[in-house]
Amino acid sequence: MTFLAASRRFNAGGDVVGRSTHHRRLWGLLAIVGLAVPVCVMGQTTAQDARAAAITEKGNDHGVPACVSCHGPHLLGNPALGYPRIAGQSAPYVTEQLEALASGTRKNPLMMPIAKALTPAEREALAHYLSGLPVGRAPTPDTLAQRADSATRHAGEVLAMRGRWADTLPACDRCHGPGGIGVGTAFPPLAGQPVRYLTDQLHMWQQGTRGPGPLDLMSTIAKRMSEEDVAAVAAYYALQPPTPPTAKASRP
Repeated sequence: MTFLAASRRFNAGGDVVGRSTHHRRLWGLLAIVGLAVPVCVMGQTTAQDARAAAITEKGNDHGVPACVSCHGPHLLGNPALGYPRIAGQSAPYVTEQLEALASGTRKNPLMMPIAKALTPAEREALAHYLSGLPVGRAPTPDTLAQRADSATRHAGEVLAMRGRWADTLPACDRCHGPGGIGVGTAFPPLAGQPVRYLTDQLHMWQQGTRGPGPLDLMSTIAKRMSEEDVAAVAAYYALQPPTPPTAKASRP
């Protein structure tokens, strides 16, 4: 039956109902369906966020502890213990790291069993939830960063902004953005992360216990860095102000 034929119907009194009436009914039905889809998605997202929020505050019922127990109040990090800020990280980056920890391609004795105990749906929910949290400094100071002397801070600034091409060390800001604010989903923010965390990650790349990342960049770069370089870059970025995701720049 063609649409034209279908559009001519009789009402209860026997009169022909014209195409315009059926068009209105059709468009009304489409409008209702169109509105229902975003409402359904919104409801699903809200449920996901509620589930993720519960995990961050209380953990889950199959072995995952509360995220705040290590990453601190509001998930802004714990400088004294070297736990990073995870609030405001991009969702694809968080998902990728949790999957790497669960599979063992990224080594971390504490996080590997936790990532494995999260279901794929929980990882996705956490990644989405964390990406929407506000960014700020951890409530406790990073004493290691504060103790760094001016020469160490200056050396870190030079490496971050200009690199050292004599040793084939590119500027960190070339990928991670000005001041280490983070670029896209592949290059996370470095600004405001704890010295201990940044140092540990560079050591892991040097030792081959963390995945190489995009284009094998970080494992190659880290292996060219001296201990003085690692300490300088970590101190410099730890002292930079964290930047909200909405202010992230495009890759230079």
